[in-house]
Amino acid sequence: MINGAHVIIYSRDAEADRAFLRDVLGYHHVDAGHGWLIFRLPPAEVAVHPAEGETSHELFLMCDDIAATMADLAAKGVEFTIPVTEERWGLRTALRLPGGSDLGLYEPRHPVAI
Repeated sequence: MINGAHVIIYSRDAEADRAFLRDVLGYHHVDAGHGWLIFRLPPAEVAVHPAEGETSHELFLMCDDIAATMADLAAKGVEFTIPVTEERWGLRTALRLPGGSDLGLYEPRHPVAI
């Protein structure tokens, strides 16, 4: 039986992004050996969207209050790369990881599976 999912973020600065997940987001972690940190994520859900052409995968963190979450993260020095936009499914923004990539953040306005 499948009992979980393992998400991988590829990074130009893996150490900095690991520190971000550990120190800024406060995610519990284990050391899988040689300093290789594996983080516990909050409960998750998966959606399958139609695609034309090449397929891709995205990772969005979810929150109950996007304004409060952004204020908390901004106080910790987190940079947001796009303004909050209202989509039919919720409020969304993105934050910059230290390694240079963006990570989605949204407040769902749809029923959630978790």
